[in-house]
Amino acid sequence: MRLHQILVVEDQPFQREYLLELFREEGTVELHVAEDGNDALRQLELGSFDLVVSDLMMPGLDGVQFIQQLANHVEPPPLVIMSSVSPQLMDSACLAARAHGITVLEQITKPVKAHGVRRLLDKLMLHRQRSEAQGSTERSSPLTSVSSLEKALAAGEFKAWFQPKYSLADGRIVAAEALVRWLHPQHGVLRPSSFMDAISAANMDEALFWEILRQAIEAQREWAQQGARVKVAVNLPTHLLENRNLPDEMAGFVARHGGTPANTVFELLESTTAQAADYYAATCRLRMMGFGLAQDDFGQGYSSLYNLVSTPFTELKIDRTLVGGCMDDERLAAALESMIKLGHQLGLEVVAEGVEHADELDFLRRLNCDLAQGYLISEAVAPAAFSRML
Repeated sequence: MRLHQILVVEDQPFQREYLLELFREEGTVELHVAEDGNDALRQLELGSFDLVVSDLMMPGLDGVQFIQQLANHVEPPPLVIMSSVSPQLMDSACLAARAHGITVLEQITKPVKAHGVRRLLDKLMLHRQRSEAQGSTERSSPLTSVSSLEKALAAGEFKAWFQPKYSLADGRIVAAEALVRWLHPQHGVLRPSSFMDAISAANMDEALFWEILRQAIEAQREWAQQGARVKVAVNLPTHLLENRNLPDEMAGFVARHGGTPANTVFELLESTTAQAADYYAATCRLRMMGFGLAQDDFGQGYSSLYNLVSTPFTELKIDRTLVGGCMDDERLAAALESMIKLGHQLGLEVVAEGVEHADELDFLRRLNCDLAQGYLISEAVAPAAFSRML
């Protein structure tokens, strides 16, 4: 296994040596040292790194200025921010980095602990594996012309794969989210990042929605033959709700294909929006018909408390950015706890997305979260593989 190439940026000699020793004890890293931000920028010009670990409070070029300069690189490495400043300042620095397109893998409060370094290296390994897989997919991705997308849809190359939702109460898989994959004859399995923008630009997202919904119902029928009743969530672009006949069309479609509204949840995607009047009317009618509705990615983007309480949701999905940082940030942990309590007070089933570590799962269980979804449990898999998991 190739060693992680890590650049440590720390101006205090004692702190720097202490941190280096913690990394050395893990034995999977090759360390490089920079005494300040300018030194780090020089080293970044000369070599490539898997990770940069940087202090914020440094003389000369401080940590935030270093982040601004780091963003000028074509492919800046992932960043870990460490400091003894207030959590609010740490969060602001992280937001600045992410706004510049830099992946912030972790934020660590000084003094750094050995378990924090181990956790960080676990995250780095996962990040590298996913980046390599995504890079391989992007290098092999086909040109997504409208004609190629239409042919792929007609040929049945777009498939619904299913990521399980795990019950924290009894340890069973009780639900799933349908996620689209393109099984390309030349390029293999392609993830949505390779083609969804092109799908939307070609105004094919509605056609794809119907196809994924059909496959989800078909998979549910197969699982029912095993004696498993699995509720499935399907992503619904919100702008489609501007079609006032859509709720009736959805109800008819589900009935014709042998599905049931009670086992079907629509996750409302915020990438596109509908007019407020059409949005509220459609969500109200879908609930009247018995379908479930999920507020997706709560805690980031455009999701708001007002939207949560004014839409007849049945499910609240907490964004992975809050779940992933809950073990290292007391404020995030407090926010996560508050969101779970709020969801329950509103009568919603609460799902935590992006669960990747066993300690996160244990923490969510202590907070009485209902369901967990993420790589710790399983990535999205084909229907047959999901059947074996059941």
